[in-house]
Amino acid sequence: MDNPCKKILLVFALIFMSTFGFSQPGQIRVRFIGNCGLYMTDGTSNIYFDFPYKSGAFGYMKYDRSALDSIKDNSAFLFTHRHPDHYSKKLVNKFNGKAYGPWNKAELEKLSSSIPGFSIQPFKTKHRFASKHNSYLVTWHGKRIYISGDTEHADTIAAVHGIDWAFVPSWIVTDAWERQLKIDTKKIAVYHLYPNEQFNVDNPEKIILLDKQGKVIDIAY
Repeated sequence: MDNPCKKILLVFALIFMSTFGFSQPGQIRVRFIGNCGLYMTDGTSNIYFDFPYKSGAFGYMKYDRSALDSIKDNSAFLFTHRHPDHYSKKLVNKFNGKAYGPWNKAELEKLSSSIPGFSIQPFKTKHRFASKHNSYLVTWHGKRIYISGDTEHADTIAAVHGIDWAFVPSWIVTDAWERQLKIDTKKIAVYHLYPNEQFNVDNPEKIILLDKQGKVIDIAY
C-alpha cells in the first residue's frame, strides 16, 4: 500500500476513534465544603449552595481559608436561608458575588436562563426561626438534584419524583423512615452533620454521609 493510501486510512481511523472510541460523557462535579455548603460545576459554570457561611457557626463545621481562596470568579451563590451556618452576607459581598435565595425570587428565575442546560425550582419550606426558607430542585444537563437545606420535614421531597441525587440532613431521612414516606431518588447524600456526629446508614449503596469535608460526587450525564 502506497503512502497516500496509508494517510487516507489513518485519517479515517482517527475520525472513527474520536467519534466512537474516545467520546466521554459529561459530568457534574459536586464538592462538599461543610454544613450544607456545596460547590457544583459542569466544567463551565460554577454554582455554590449555602456557601460562603460563617465558619463554625452554632458549633457546626469550620472550613479552611483555602475554601474561600478557591471560590471561582463569576460564580452563582444560592442559599436556602440566611442563618449564619448557611450564609454570610459579608463574605458574599467580599467576593462580589450575586446571592440568590427566597428573598429574590424574580432574580432566581432569571438565573435559570443564564446557565446552559440549567433550571431551578424553589419550594417554600419550613425551618424554625427562619422567616423564609427554600428547598430546591435543580435540573442540570437532565439530572435532577434536590437541595433540602434545613427544612424540618420530608413532606416536600416526598412529593418530588424522579430525583437522581438528594442532599438532605439526617433528620429528613429519619422523618421519612418513621412516617413511611418514600423519597424517590437514586442516591442520597446526608449533610449538615455536627463534627464527629454519628449517623447509621443501613444502605451504603444508596446513602452516603458527607461527614468529611472535601468529599467529591461525580454525576455523569
